[in-house]
Amino acid sequence: MIELNVGGMTCDCCADHVREALEKVPGVRSVEVSYPQGTASVAVDPGTPASALTFAVTRLGYQVRLADSGIPSPIGAPVSKGRDEDALHIAVIGSGGAAMAAALKAAERGARITLIERGILGGTCVNTGCVPSKIMIRAAHIAHWRTASPFDAGLSAQAPVVDRAKLLEQQQGRVEELRDAKYEGILRDHPAITVLHGEARFVDTRSLAVKLNEGGEQTVRFDRAFIGSGARPAEPPVPGLADTPYLTSTGALALDALPERLIVIGASVVALELAQAFARLGSRVTVLARSRLLSREDPTVGDALEAAFRREGIEVLRQTQASRVDYLDHEFVLDTNAGTLRADQLLIATGRTPNTEALNLASIGVETARGVILVDQHLQTTVPGLYAAGDCTDQPEYVYVAAAGGSRAAVNMTGGAAALDLSVMPAVIFTDPQVATVGLTEAAALEQGLCVESRVLDLENVPRALVNFDTDGFIKLVAERDSGRLLGVQAVAGEAGELIQTAVMALRARMTVHDIANELFPYLTMVEGLKLCAQTFTKDVTQLSCCAG
Repeated sequence: MIELNVGGMTCDCCADHVREALEKVPGVRSVEVSYPQGTASVAVDPGTPASALTFAVTRLGYQVRLADSGIPSPIGAPVSKGRDEDALHIAVIGSGGAAMAAALKAAERGARITLIERGILGGTCVNTGCVPSKIMIRAAHIAHWRTASPFDAGLSAQAPVVDRAKLLEQQQGRVEELRDAKYEGILRDHPAITVLHGEARFVDTRSLAVKLNEGGEQTVRFDRAFIGSGARPAEPPVPGLADTPYLTSTGALALDALPERLIVIGASVVALELAQAFARLGSRVTVLARSRLLSREDPTVGDALEAAFRREGIEVLRQTQASRVDYLDHEFVLDTNAGTLRADQLLIATGRTPNTEALNLASIGVETARGVILVDQHLQTTVPGLYAAGDCTDQPEYVYVAAAGGSRAAVNMTGGAAALDLSVMPAVIFTDPQVATVGLTEAAALEQGLCVESRVLDLENVPRALVNFDTDGFIKLVAERDSGRLLGVQAVAGEAGELIQTAVMALRARMTVHDIANELFPYLTMVEGLKLCAQTFTKDVTQLSCCAG
């Protein structure tokens, strides 16, 4: 039994609020709170830290201290700071988007953190994913516009000389800057976080064995644990592939020379972003799609992107698979159902595999599916007290989803009850044109039994696209037929990623297409296309003046 003195209660309702907050803390069996006496008696499981109880009360705005302490916690302050051994101890595995968010939020809420990373700090996004890929994509975009643009009749164009080694130096310099500023520096200076460099495995549900990179092994005992171990590029089971020096996205982003011929196996986000980037920097690129481009999206999306690729000279082979891969005389040779293909480099971008095989999860009862950790809406695994988020789980593989999941898991590990709502989740593919989506496609809405109505607006009807002389693409709105409530948006446009968050807000607000059609949108912005598309539910926008409301 843990006895607390609680200050600041003014009525029995306050006592009820304190009791309800304490009952939500993991490990609490029962709670009795007395407003007249200003006390709380809490029965807990062995090992439940008192700091988790005091924090649950202080976050309501009350003062609290252990009955035998005499030292009150200031209103709203964390229970403990620094390396207070009495603080709730959380082990965090990984240091990427999910893990860092979990560690920082948990520390903010008074916990003591031991963060364990077997590789380089920062995870995929900053080191080998979002940051370097977007730098390369941006450089390729500049190279493309210098070569050809819609304004070449009045502006001279000249293909640039591409020094890939120099671009790589610039790219990696920015990666190192961000890694130090956003990961290494923060962890180095944080008083509540201890970093161990090594590989962790669970011994039981309250302890880890860490094989240290510098040698030896260390045991870490914890009150709660968070898994944010991420994922790595998957290797498809193509005969001969494993014996070749093929590239994954990691290796492709680190190339210091451009291949003359590049084959990309894969037709989703990473494959298409890098395929176009290499093509724009000068490689001759062929994409092998098992079915079609972006097969999980509305078919019009993949078709529009394929048309853009073909205009740029990128070869797209639909319904094509490799039955064997060899590497002969410094050349990749692929046997496919479309014939024999040859290239200087081969990029495999067919998905990712979770980094969970070394964690010993099965022995402690954490349920997985092909290595992917299953979590509930509160980010808890099938073992109480163990949480996970990010690419190692069954959540969508986006860094902002990972970070949101890590942050909410930290709240829950420290006595809260936060949920991760993925019902309105935007996604952006940084090709050119960009692809941006949120909500339901028309097919998905129909599968759910909804009666829907949709409209597609070609970009030739969007003034921003017209003045850009860049009208390839469209905006599609999916709405509930009777109510007009917006259900989903798919956009293929040069700035689709910049307009999609407006659609997110509209979905969150349960707006109808009629509401959107009547909103004020700034003229000559791409986001105005949402309004114009919404207007097509009731009128012919080709018969409106260019800025008609």
